[in-house]
Amino acid sequence: MCRQTAALLAVLTACLCGQRLCAAAKIQQLNHRPVIGVLAQENLPGDRFARGSSYIPASYVKYLEGAGARVVPIRINRTKEEYTNIFYTINGLLLPGGDVDLQTSQFSRAARIFYNLALKANDAGDYFPIWGTCQGFQQLSVLTANKNLLTLTDTKAVALPLTFLPAVQSSRMFRNFPSDLLQSLTEENITSNFHKWSLSLQNYSRNAKLKKFYKVLSTNNDGKKEFISTMEAYRYPFYAVQWHPEKSTFEWIDKPGMVHSTSAVRACFYTASFFVSEAMRSQHHFPNPVEEERALIYNFSPIYRGPHAIFVQNYYFD
Repeated sequence: MCRQTAALLAVLTACLCGQRLCAAAKIQQLNHRPVIGVLAQENLPGDRFARGSSYIPASYVKYLEGAGARVVPIRINRTKEEYTNIFYTINGLLLPGGDVDLQTSQFSRAARIFYNLALKANDAGDYFPIWGTCQGFQQLSVLTANKNLLTLTDTKAVALPLTFLPAVQSSRMFRNFPSDLLQSLTEENITSNFHKWSLSLQNYSRNAKLKKFYKVLSTNNDGKKEFISTMEAYRYPFYAVQWHPEKSTFEWIDKPGMVHSTSAVRACFYTASFFVSEAMRSQHHFPNPVEEERALIYNFSPIYRGPHAIFVQNYYFD
């Protein structure tokens, strides 16, 4: 480990210990039954397993359930009023990876409605977190910038270490990560990348809206371009990773970039645990237990798509 990285990790560990002490001093009522919405998206072309018009990869559901949350599927092609009603029953939103148009798809339309609702709610003191993974990361960047600033990178199937930036010292996302896991993230190829579009550090730096809104926590490099791999909003509980923490634990296609090491699995758990802990700060709830039960993903069954599928299991919706 280089001296610069070692020094950064040492400072980060000290800062995070201080943050934990401050957090422990604050008494806050938490919701220990969080329900998180996962947004569906249009079916992938040629998916012979598809039922209905949209899907959610089961790995994202397991990712949240494994950290202590329940999941509500949020289907596309719903009215703004329906999405608004859902918003006030869930405690957070996860925007998953996939492959749809980030400006014209029904996925992007629904994401924009929830994004605007979350901005308004948080401004009013109503805590509501959003998490974006891969495509979800990209969607958040498009929503904030109000334009698509993504650029092509050679990152379709590769595992990389994270390059932490100084801003990570004050990050919320990594505050409860063990120091040895932080070190593994910077030294080992354990973050799975399956994307061809990225937000380059250059494009981020040139856009005033993005710079004002998001703090860059880590970057990566495909050999030609430096792109942002982890970021969080300054004033809002919005978080985004260009990499896939959930794949190390719940996806098993045999391709380069898939990592199932102990460190990778731990990174999956700690990222999910962090986001679920953020959702516990939301006080949204269903009007009654019956409506809650009807909305949960337990009412649907995932479809096994075989060992060679990029998503082992999908939930499908009309």
